[in-house]
Amino acid sequence: MPRTRQTAAFALITVAALSLSACGSGDPATAPAGAGSPAKGKIPTTDVVSSVKKNEDAAKLLPEKVRAAGMLTIASATGSPPGGAAYLEDGKTLAGADVDFADAVAKALGLKLKREIAAFEAILPALGSGKYDVGTGNFGVTDERRKTIDFVTYINDGQGFAVRDDSDLKKVTDLTQLCGLTIGTGAGTTFEATLEENKHLCADAGKKPYEVKTYGDPSAVWISLQQGRSDIVMNTINGLRYGVGQLEGLRFLNEYKRLDVGFVFKKGTPLAPAFQAAVNGLKADGTYDRVLKKWGTTGSAIETSQISPPEVN
Repeated sequence: MPRTRQTAAFALITVAALSLSACGSGDPATAPAGAGSPAKGKIPTTDVVSSVKKNEDAAKLLPEKVRAAGMLTIASATGSPPGGAAYLEDGKTLAGADVDFADAVAKALGLKLKREIAAFEAILPALGSGKYDVGTGNFGVTDERRKTIDFVTYINDGQGFAVRDDSDLKKVTDLTQLCGLTIGTGAGTTFEATLEENKHLCADAGKKPYEVKTYGDPSAVWISLQQGRSDIVMNTINGLRYGVGQLEGLRFLNEYKRLDVGFVFKKGTPLAPAFQAAVNGLKADGTYDRVLKKWGTTGSAIETSQISPPEVN
């Protein structure tokens, strides 16, 4: 890809410097169920939140102090659409499935959100210190994280791989298939943890270990793949599907492991029951399905929201 087009494409994924459809008319997210790639060069801007009504039953589950304050502080990690929040062309407005879900839940609970942008790897520790009330950033539910964090699930995504078109890889079902390769992924993610925990598999099999390169900037992961500094990248299933739909010369390889994804809170939070009831209310009134359709992720729907369920095996 010529450098100017390459740069524009990376900007599309990370800061959503996209050509938008006029006034947000027409929903480009009409891909088949499970797809995560709205129309190439566009980001969906359909309003799926303003019609949400207050869910009185869910709001009653909030602590009195929160109801009185009427506001929560939320930390949002920017990343690759559709799950990660990205800036629109104005450089101020955030868009993403997690943004829509958070805004819809807040409306259902009768709350305002004070949103702050934070690095993905900084959000969980900050919740523990009380800096934020809730966080979003496509956080997958793992048993390790459940030891210190509470979740309220709203989607099912998980781990997958993408490669360049010239790669010989067809499908990764065992990490020993990656021995001797360089794998690019995000810092502080479940992908990094999975790869590091299983590095010994190559040595156990008498093979050359794979190398893990981590990046704090989502665009750097894609750049490392296109420029050949990584042989393969590991990321969210929906994020990979979206990315390969926007960047030339890449292909989605396969899903590796599914994970439930949720809002994250300090362990023992009193907010979880209200958020769970709000998500389930959005499923009942159709808002939930509209968010998934907007972002082309209908294949990631969950049957019901859960509070800190066991990791999906």
